[in-house]
Amino acid sequence: QVQPVESGGRLVQAGDSLTLSCTASERTFNNYGVGWFRQAPVKEREFLARISWSGISTYYADSVKGRFTISRDNAKNTVYLQMNSLKPEDTAVYYCATEGSRGQYNWYSGSWGQGTQVTVSS
Repeated sequence: QVQPVESGGRLVQAGDSLTLSCTASERTFNNYGVGWFRQAPVKEREFLARISWSGISTYYADSVKGRFTISRDNAKNTVYLQMNSLKPEDTAVYYCATEGSRGQYNWYSGSWGQGTQVTVSS
Protein backbone atom coordinates (compact mmCIF):
# COMPACT_ATOMS: atom_id res chain seq x y z
CA GLN A 1 0.00 0.00 0.00
CA VAL A 2 1.41 3.36 -1.04
CA GLN A 3 1.48 5.94 1.75
CA PRO A 4 1.75 9.51 0.46
CA VAL A 5 3.10 12.29 2.66
CA GLU A 6 2.46 15.98 2.07
CA SER A 7 4.85 18.78 2.97
CA GLY A 8 5.46 22.44 2.31
CA GLY A 9 2.49 24.04 3.99
CA ARG A 10 3.13 27.21 6.00
CA LEU A 11 1.90 30.72 6.74
CA VAL A 12 2.17 33.07 3.78
CA GLN A 13 0.91 36.51 2.79
CA ALA A 14 -1.83 37.13 0.25
CA GLY A 15 -0.32 37.27 -3.22
CA ASP A 16 2.56 34.94 -2.34
CA SER A 17 3.39 31.68 -4.05
CA LEU A 18 3.91 28.31 -2.40
CA THR A 19 4.74 24.83 -3.64
CA LEU A 20 3.48 21.74 -1.87
CA SER A 21 5.04 18.31 -2.26
CA CYS A 22 3.50 14.84 -2.10
CA THR A 23 5.94 11.99 -1.88
CA ALA A 24 6.05 8.31 -1.00
CA SER A 25 8.86 5.89 -0.34
CA GLU A 26 7.27 3.17 -2.46
CA ARG A 27 8.36 3.16 -6.10
CA THR A 28 4.84 1.99 -6.97
CA PHE A 29 3.75 5.59 -6.23
CA ASN A 30 4.84 6.33 -9.79
CA ASN A 31 2.29 3.83 -11.13
CA TYR A 32 -0.67 5.90 -9.98
CA GLY A 33 -2.36 9.14 -10.75
CA VAL A 34 -2.33 11.63 -7.89
CA GLY A 35 -4.83 14.24 -6.85
CA TRP A 36 -4.64 17.29 -4.63
CA PHE A 37 -7.52 18.28 -2.38
CA ARG A 38 -8.11 20.77 0.40
CA GLN A 39 -10.44 21.16 3.32
CA ALA A 40 -11.13 24.40 5.11
CA PRO A 41 -12.80 24.53 8.51
CA VAL A 42 -16.52 23.68 8.37
CA LYS A 43 -16.29 23.05 4.62
CA GLU A 44 -16.31 19.87 2.59
CA ARG A 45 -13.16 18.47 1.08
CA GLU A 46 -12.60 20.08 -2.31
CA PHE A 47 -10.88 18.56 -5.33
CA LEU A 48 -8.20 20.84 -6.80
CA ALA A 49 -6.16 19.06 -9.44
CA ARG A 50 -5.01 15.68 -10.66
CA ILE A 51 -2.17 14.29 -12.72
CA SER A 52 -1.86 10.94 -14.47
CA TRP A 53 0.80 8.41 -13.55
CA SER A 54 2.87 9.49 -16.57
CA GLY A 55 2.43 13.20 -15.93
CA ILE A 56 1.01 13.70 -19.41
CA SER A 57 -2.57 14.37 -18.39
CA THR A 58 -3.62 17.03 -15.90
CA TYR A 59 -6.98 18.45 -14.86
CA TYR A 60 -7.96 21.35 -12.62
CA ALA A 61 -10.98 22.52 -10.73
CA ASP A 62 -12.32 25.81 -12.03
CA SER A 63 -11.63 27.42 -8.66
CA VAL A 64 -7.85 27.08 -9.10
CA LYS A 65 -7.37 26.89 -12.86
CA GLY A 66 -4.76 29.40 -13.94
CA ARG A 67 -3.36 29.86 -10.41
CA PHE A 68 -2.33 26.32 -9.41
CA THR A 69 -0.12 23.93 -11.37
CA ILE A 70 0.28 20.22 -10.70
CA SER A 71 3.38 18.37 -11.85
CA ARG A 72 5.37 15.29 -10.98
CA ASP A 73 8.94 14.07 -11.00
CA ASN A 74 8.85 10.30 -11.03
CA ALA A 75 12.60 10.13 -10.54
CA LYS A 76 11.97 11.70 -7.12
CA ASN A 77 8.69 9.91 -6.38
CA THR A 78 7.12 13.34 -5.91
CA VAL A 79 4.09 15.25 -7.09
CA TYR A 80 4.00 19.02 -6.69
CA LEU A 81 1.28 21.62 -6.41
CA GLN A 82 2.53 25.09 -7.25
CA MET A 83 0.15 27.75 -5.97
CA ASN A 84 0.38 31.35 -7.14
CA SER A 85 -1.45 34.53 -6.16
CA LEU A 86 -2.63 32.98 -2.93
CA LYS A 87 -5.73 34.39 -1.27
CA PRO A 88 -6.99 34.18 2.31
CA GLU A 89 -9.74 31.86 1.06
CA ASP A 90 -7.05 29.35 0.03
CA THR A 91 -6.43 28.73 3.73
CA ALA A 92 -7.04 25.03 4.35
CA VAL A 93 -5.44 21.68 5.03
CA TYR A 94 -4.11 20.35 1.72
CA TYR A 95 -4.13 16.62 1.01
CA CYS A 96 -2.78 14.43 -1.75
CA ALA A 97 -4.20 11.07 -2.67
CA THR A 98 -3.32 8.26 -5.02
CA GLU A 99 -5.97 6.68 -7.22
CA GLY A 100 -7.09 3.21 -6.22
CA SER A 101 -6.74 1.78 -9.73
CA ARG A 102 -4.48 3.15 -12.42
CA GLY A 103 -6.28 5.50 -14.72
CA GLN A 104 -9.52 5.46 -12.70
CA TYR A 105 -8.97 8.51 -10.46
CA ASN A 106 -10.94 6.67 -7.77
CA TRP A 107 -9.41 8.55 -4.86
CA TYR A 108 -11.49 7.07 -2.11
CA SER A 109 -10.22 3.62 -3.04
CA GLY A 110 -6.62 4.87 -2.90
CA SER A 111 -4.32 6.21 -0.22
CA TRP A 112 -4.43 9.61 1.44
CA GLY A 113 -1.79 11.60 3.23
CA GLN A 114 -2.27 13.29 6.58
CA GLY A 115 -2.38 16.78 5.12
CA THR A 116 -0.34 19.96 5.38
CA GLN A 117 -1.69 23.29 6.63
CA VAL A 118 -1.61 26.34 4.39
CA THR A 119 -2.57 29.64 5.95
CA VAL A 120 -2.83 32.79 3.87
CA SER A 121 -2.97 36.06 5.78
CA SER A 122 -4.45 39.21 4.32
